[in-house]
Amino acid sequence: MISLVWGIVALLWMVLAFIPLLGWGNWFLIPFAAVGAIVAAVGLLFTRAGNRGRAKAGLLLNVAVIVVGVIRLGLGGGFV
Repeated sequence: MISLVWGIVALLWMVLAFIPLLGWGNWFLIPFAAVGAIVAAVGLLFTRAGNRGRAKAGLLLNVAVIVVGVIRLGLGGGFV
């Protein structure tokens, strides 16, 4: 549950970082989402097979935010 909420916050932060001149927020967003992905991975390890849905959703959401953030930094040259 924590990783899913963490991923939603990261997603909202990512939307904010799409605004021109706020792209520098991706530098903070990527480590934030990576921590969320680690929390989700730990949740996957210690949860029974039938109850892993939220951990999987949190992991996918955080990984998607990381990928989009890296692409955005690449397109903006790491600054914009």
